[in-house]
Amino acid sequence: MTPRDHGGGIDAAAARWGGVRADWLDLSTGINPRPYPLPELGTALWRALPDRADADTLERAARQAWHVPQGAAVLAAPGASALIARIPALGPTANVHIPTPTYNEHAAAFLTQGWDVSTEASAERFAAQVLVNPNNPDGRWWARTDLRDAALTTLDESFADVDPARSLITIAARPGTIVLKSFGKFWGLAGLRLGFAIGDPALIGRLAEMLGPWPVSGPALAIGSAALADTEWAHATRLRLKTDAARLDGMMARVGTRAVGGTSLFRLYQTKDAGSWQDRLAQHRIWSRVFPYDPTWLRLGLPGSESDWTRLATALDVPG
Repeated sequence: MTPRDHGGGIDAAAARWGGVRADWLDLSTGINPRPYPLPELGTALWRALPDRADADTLERAARQAWHVPQGAAVLAAPGASALIARIPALGPTANVHIPTPTYNEHAAAFLTQGWDVSTEASAERFAAQVLVNPNNPDGRWWARTDLRDAALTTLDESFADVDPARSLITIAARPGTIVLKSFGKFWGLAGLRLGFAIGDPALIGRLAEMLGPWPVSGPALAIGSAALADTEWAHATRLRLKTDAARLDGMMARVGTRAVGGTSLFRLYQTKDAGSWQDRLAQHRIWSRVFPYDPTWLRLGLPGSESDWTRLATALDVPG
């Protein structure tokens, strides 16, 4: 299978530009570089199968954190990607509308299941639709009025935790609707592999059957429950991310690029040649994201520590 275009890939970058993984500063993803502090976990969580009570605790924390409407079901899964791969099997093969550019795993999942994927809006009726809210990579936020009449609607809100007020979670109980939430992005613990499907109980139930028993590990249940309940950390993190995103925009403006979108977890810049920018940063062991469909777009995540900010400023030859 041909690998799809994503951020990351530090091993490949090191093979081309030199160094080892530890030498590199990865700014190619939208993962919070200052993650939620891990709570202490007892050894029993590693030795036993996950308990139903722990899963219920996580579900309650998710409902409260995301203000899940009454009537919507909640399913924890081993990452949002595991859910994306299974959603096309929820309906009979037909046509799906996925506006682009956007996160490419959605189209890949529907194509694998034999669906006809359309990226352009048209007068025809679609059986399914996918909107990424906010969109990756341009950061566009969608409104309820942007939704089409479809039997299956997927709203991927993997990055929506940076601005919860703009979430479309209020429609999660609507028949045929699934809202996806990613834990790894905002809470910065992508390696934990934790994601959520929230929506139509009939569809969520079928997804649960596809995942089988114990889809989420005991440690992930415990960490997710603690993090989702920590509203003080979430509030402080949103403020910091907003400040850091503005700081990054200022640095990039001084070298002649223009911010054209993104979120407070990643920024999208218009350049004359994104490939040359990626090469320039890679010479300093800093990895960025470019896109095969637009040679002018460069995406950068946020540096985490002051030393990382200084390292980026040095590579850009600007004040930190």
